Amino acid sequence: MSRDRPVLRARGLTKQVGGGRARQQILDGVDLDVPAGEMVAVLGRSGSGKSTLLNLLGGLDRPDAGRIAVAGEELTGARERTLDRIRLRRIGFIFQSFQLIEELTGEENVLLASRLPGAPSGGRRRATELIRRLGVEGVATHHPHELSGGEQQRFAIARALVNDPVLVLADEATGNL
Repeated sequence: MSRDRPVLRARGLTKQVGGGRARQQILDGVDLDVPAGEMVAVLGRSGSGKSTLLNLLGGLDRPDAGRIAVAGEELTGARERTLDRIRLRRIGFIFQSFQLIEELTGEENVLLASRLPGAPSGGRRRATELIRRLGVEGVATHHPHELSGGEQQRFAIARALVNDPVLVLADEATGNL
């Protein structure tokens, strides 16, 4: 990724939630450029739209208006299949509530993203290294309900990184560490 072109570019993002009298403007004209290697923190009170913004930037939700591009690929208006490919190869998500699959072990949760069609090769090697570096190799065969909150979060971080994304979106990623 060229340092000249932002990894993430958002222009004029707006998002409303609710309907009728309960309708609220959550985001109003958000512009954002994030160059390669940059770390950006979005701060605000509970309910201010931080998670909504992350969901839009990752293509998990669609803005009411505005444009989003990740690594030069347009998310806005893209078909679901295209969004799936971009998310798989370009974006890593660390969710506030972990989103680990209960029936899978920690290691299997990490490997899952690397086994999807279209994922980059080398996933097993990257998963093993991430699990080791995050210090959870001793509990890699445990299921999420057998893990502490911090261990679950480290597996969620490893899963987000396993496909070597250009963009990582983290929603309170260190809350349990």
